[in-house]
Amino acid sequence: MKITKIVSHVLQYDMPEELGYSQQFYARRSAHLVEVQTDDGIVGWGECFGPGNIAIANKGIVEKVIQPMILGDDPLDRDVIWHKVYNLMRDHGQKGMPMQSLSGVDIALWDIAGKVAGLPIHKLIGGAHRNKVQAYGYGMMLKRESVEDHVARFADEAAAIRDMGFLGAKMKVGLGPKKDVKLCEAVRRGVGDDFKFMVDANHCYTTSDAFYVGRALEDLDAYWFEEPVAPEDLDGYRELRAGLKVNISGGEAEFNRWGWRQILENRGLDIAQPEVCALGGISEYLRVLALCHAHFTPVINHVWGSAIAVATNLQLLAAMPPLPGGLNPWEPMLEFDTTDNKFRDDLLANPLDIQGQVKSSGGYVSIPQAPGIGVEPDMEFIKRFEIAS
Repeated sequence: MKITKIVSHVLQYDMPEELGYSQQFYARRSAHLVEVQTDDGIVGWGECFGPGNIAIANKGIVEKVIQPMILGDDPLDRDVIWHKVYNLMRDHGQKGMPMQSLSGVDIALWDIAGKVAGLPIHKLIGGAHRNKVQAYGYGMMLKRESVEDHVARFADEAAAIRDMGFLGAKMKVGLGPKKDVKLCEAVRRGVGDDFKFMVDANHCYTTSDAFYVGRALEDLDAYWFEEPVAPEDLDGYRELRAGLKVNISGGEAEFNRWGWRQILENRGLDIAQPEVCALGGISEYLRVLALCHAHFTPVINHVWGSAIAVATNLQLLAAMPPLPGGLNPWEPMLEFDTTDNKFRDDLLANPLDIQGQVKSSGGYVSIPQAPGIGVEPDMEFIKRFEIAS
């Protein structure tokens, strides 16, 4: 079997409302899907992390840089292909967009391998430690509105996420430390005293400001404080973890095993959040997961994107060993964006219906059992939303 063609599909639509986080506002939803075709007619699907113009640029890397390197290769030689591509791109970026692009291709190769074997990816990895995974919902995005309006809306949205059946709720911050503490207090009021809530700063704070917010989160019994400082600030992460009781999480903006080795050896994370669609795909994710567990650092995958990304993560969460083990081990969770996302809800021929599953099963989502990543996109849907680039 040989690889005959690789196609990037960049999808986009105007969202019903503008949303934001600590770095920017956005009014369009994007997704970047990768289709790997073979001479046997088997097609694999993957996804690259990165919205908007980042996705358009990554399309060029996938089709103009990576595709010529691996046309004619056996798609089952996915580890050989991974190292071939990484080594040839190494001089031009060991992180960032080259790795995002390689990620989508690698996931598609794993999808092909599963289809050839007639097995879901979790079986190829070594089996399922669980046949369902708990899910948490995130929302509570920033808007161009007053602090008072944010506070009222965040309390209501937090309660709504709890009532949807999710086992936790994650909010955004980024208005400034004192205003952000007011938002966190509103979310705690919204969900009540005995419900998990998490805070995502998207690396907007200095270390001193992160300590200010983090001490408030201790009093509010937040479950984790995500990306409090810049991903490059390893010393800041270590200081925050040593000085705060709230769990410090992060890692979505880190790439490959070498970047993750630095984070883990630095002992700056209570919870690791690798992004499979960015760090190098499933092949590299498994190496990063092994590193995390070697450092006894639990993993909750970062999940952003379409139903392809969600399905891929469900396969990985099924295959994740419990850490450290026991009768009642610590369990991972599926991250789920509760804001409008047609590329997650309507992309597939047979939708995953995550919110329906969560509501009916007490907060859990089943693992797809079909071969590969376990889902197939609707090509007519792709054609309807694909942009020219």
